[in-house]
Amino acid sequence: MEYTGNLWEKYISEEERQKKKKEKKLEDKRWAVVSIASIPLVMTLGNSMLIPVLPTMEKELDITPFQSSLIITVYSVVAIIFIPIAGYLSDRWGRKKVIIPCLLLAAIGGVISAFTAWQLQNAYWLILIGRTLQGIGAAGAFPIVLPLIGDMFHSEDKVSSSLGIIETANTLGKVLSPILGALFASVIWFLPFLAIPVFCTISVLMMAFLVKSPKVVKGSNLKEFLRKTKKIYKHNRRWLKSIFLIGGILMFILFGVLFYLSSVLESKYGVGNIKKGFILAIPLGALCIASYIAGKAIKENKSLMKWVTFIGLILLAISTLVLSLFESLWLLIGLFVIGGIGIGIGLPCLDSLITSGIEEDFRGTISSIYSSMRFIGVALGPPIIALLMKKSNLFIFYLLGGLAVLCALVCLFGIKPNKPDVS
Repeated sequence: MEYTGNLWEKYISEEERQKKKKEKKLEDKRWAVVSIASIPLVMTLGNSMLIPVLPTMEKELDITPFQSSLIITVYSVVAIIFIPIAGYLSDRWGRKKVIIPCLLLAAIGGVISAFTAWQLQNAYWLILIGRTLQGIGAAGAFPIVLPLIGDMFHSEDKVSSSLGIIETANTLGKVLSPILGALFASVIWFLPFLAIPVFCTISVLMMAFLVKSPKVVKGSNLKEFLRKTKKIYKHNRRWLKSIFLIGGILMFILFGVLFYLSSVLESKYGVGNIKKGFILAIPLGALCIASYIAGKAIKENKSLMKWVTFIGLILLAISTLVLSLFESLWLLIGLFVIGGIGIGIGLPCLDSLITSGIEEDFRGTISSIYSSMRFIGVALGPPIIALLMKKSNLFIFYLLGGLAVLCALVCLFGIKPNKPDVS
């Protein structure tokens, strides 16, 4: 009996040990997701935090609104060029080996921008160089997050919910950006540049110590890899092209609207500084909450992902088209809230469709193309809206509403989950 008792105790202790091991593994993954989520948060802060400060920069640097918009645009243009390279390298070398050096490069770019703004009288062009380095850093940071999440989890349910957290963090960065940007700038106008290296350093430490990136098995050479990537893209081109287009246009609308709001709040409604930051945060907060809820709700249901995206695009189209009818500030904000919800529920769905629909070895490369399209939208939004504001605000709303309608049609006819792509 004593022997049987010892065996039972041994069995129980082993069972408890396995249970604790599983719980620790789960806890580690939670912290890993939080650490990974810090990257889109930091990268978004690094860019969007400057939007409410642009009117101040125009005065301090003696530049035009179009020139100030290039401070946002150059970051995105450079990122567009380097994102596919970073995606390929992450597939070959591993996600962390690309992410961490790129975060450090973004930090260096922030230091250069802040130092030149502080020390030099004609700092504009050197600020653009600093922003260029930040853009290269961003190319190898945020876009690599999506495939990394896909690598870490085997369950599509956990992938989609984790991607919801990632998009929530991305949007939270946009919510905090106008507030922090305005707050920092109220102390010293170039302080937002200096905050970027601090945030990047925190993210680097979290990635280094809390994230265990899955091992990468090096496959074929570059030529063979490109051949296989082309084959995968060709096989999935209809729905991939649809997602790429929608992702790019959503970012164009979002950053175009943010630039427009930042400008008109100050010039038309006399709202500036921190108050402006809080007002800009209202529609972005709605976007953030919507992203989190959508990421939790869609689970593994690809059909649901499509229809949630479609509903979001319809909400966005209605809100932007109706904007042309009103001039009241709070009606303006209210309609932007509806549009923000539309964008917020769509983004996690697009992310999940990409990560769950592409095999692991090529996930980084395909995700990077998608991220490039998003950055194209970010790059084009502010300068195009800046040029259109000189002519007609009505045309801006008609353009944005029309683009949202186009995206809804593309989503309806171009994304067909669980059906072979024969185009």
